[in-house]
Amino acid sequence: MDKLRSTIAQYSRWKELDLYIERIEVHLESDFSISVENAKALLESIGKEICKEKKVELPTNPSINVVLKKAFSALGYSNENLVNQVSGSLANIAQQIGKLRNDISPTSHGRSLEDLRDRNTKVDILTREFLIDSTLTVAVFLIRAFEERKTIAIVIGHEVAEAELLQYNEEEDFNEFWDEAYGEFEMGEYSYTASEILFHLDYKAYEAECRMFKESELTIETGEGS
Repeated sequence: MDKLRSTIAQYSRWKELDLYIERIEVHLESDFSISVENAKALLESIGKEICKEKKVELPTNPSINVVLKKAFSALGYSNENLVNQVSGSLANIAQQIGKLRNDISPTSHGRSLEDLRDRNTKVDILTREFLIDSTLTVAVFLIRAFEERKTIAIVIGHEVAEAELLQYNEEEDFNEFWDEAYGEFEMGEYSYTASEILFHLDYKAYEAECRMFKESELTIETGEGS
């Protein structure tokens, strides 16, 4: 779980996924069906977000297998690519997670009292760990692959250099800090915050200030320099 949490902390757009992680952890031993349900939802949410951002259309009520394959395709992996082959296998694991959820969930078609008592014993600890670890592996890979491909191409002569761009809406903490320091600027009927102006008029300066802000925040959190 720690690696996924660390990845989410690095890329704040995914912070809502913490809800799924908490549910997976809490119910891992007490009610594995809930952990499985949230593991499936975790992968679906990531896949659908990638498809939405990459403008890849999904069919109505797609299976998790379809969502993940579309997401990997949206990230630029061809069918011949080794990563795509591996991802296909992992997507199949995810599909099996969905089937397992239906098999052991207490609310799926109703259960006899005996089934309710025995549902947690249908999956041993080793299998549980394998399924959850596989889910987390796919989740971390998808998030990092998506984030690390948010780049711009800068043509310099015959060479193309790539640089990762900050996303204004994802830097809420810095924007709030900068706006508190410098306020808003009014021009007739129009009003713009200081962070908006800096971002759009001098991106390099925005990037540098944002980086220094994050470094100072990290220093405070870790207690360095005290």
